[in-house]
Amino acid sequence: TYLAKERAVAIEAVERASKVCQSVFKRLVAEETLTKNDKSPVTVADFGAQAVVNSILEKHFPQDPIVGEEDSKDLQGDQGRALREKVVELVNTATQAPMSTNEVLRAIDRGQYAGGPKGRHWTLDPIDGTKGFLRGEQFAVCLALIIDGKVRLGVLGCPNLPYEMDKPEGERGVLMVAVEGQGAFQRRLSADSSESETPIRVADVADTKDAVFCESVESGHTSHGDNANIAKLLNITKPSVRMDSQCKYAAIARGDANIMLRLPSSSTYVEKIWDHGAGNIIISEAGGRVGDINGNPLDFSAGRTLRANDGGVIAASAKIFDAVIQAVQTTLAQKSE
Repeated sequence: TYLAKERAVAIEAVERASKVCQSVFKRLVAEETLTKNDKSPVTVADFGAQAVVNSILEKHFPQDPIVGEEDSKDLQGDQGRALREKVVELVNTATQAPMSTNEVLRAIDRGQYAGGPKGRHWTLDPIDGTKGFLRGEQFAVCLALIIDGKVRLGVLGCPNLPYEMDKPEGERGVLMVAVEGQGAFQRRLSADSSESETPIRVADVADTKDAVFCESVESGHTSHGDNANIAKLLNITKPSVRMDSQCKYAAIARGDANIMLRLPSSSTYVEKIWDHGAGNIIISEAGGRVGDINGNPLDFSAGRTLRANDGGVIAASAKIFDAVIQAVQTTLAQKSE
């Protein structure tokens, strides 16, 4: 079947990277008391996860370039030594064959590709949702395959997401996967490979008054005042589901929530493709829609960013998507008056 090998390899890569992140959390975050500004565990996990994913992709698809978030410059030289040693040690807990320091750095630097409209490339966000990660809440490992400017395959690893949203204290760890034209599925993240996948669909919400927002825990990414205004226009009264990272896409794809808004936080901010590639195809294949503030589909052919779009990202169940876009436009127009 179409992209069968890519699908299997992407799942393996995301599962391994998720394990790396979880072991960093157990070792560094839980044990070392961190000040609020100390991002070092995230940095270790970020680099470690990127090295693991990139080396797995290189093994199976050596010709495929990668658009990744990190490069190895902070790990070079004497200044980077302490961090570099932690990263290399970490990577070697997750790989089948040991990797040397140089191999780890080279794997990280395979993520420097510029992207574009032709051919195949992968895009990776090794830890999406750093604040969520540090709090022991939601973060995601996000991997997507782009062919000729379109996302054709996406995998999201959400290590702390409850397998069933109505059992928040129950089992955690969800992996979602979608291939163009084949639907979207979820399975347990920590499962062995025989674990069965379950098809997922967005909730069949026909009227926005019955919809639930999915919003960030903190308001850096999108303006909560605008969200409140849009909620009013759409007659939304139900409490929002709050979580960081592309786990929001996962929540909408399986019907835990129905609308995600990422409004432009400034006129200059441009969204990055790795922040949306996997979530975009998982929602579309689950029967939802994703677009910019004008409802145009996200354009992944313009390089490392979504600069061909008009800003922002809105995802919703298909039946209410147009109504949400209308409320967004009304709200933004009132602001600019």
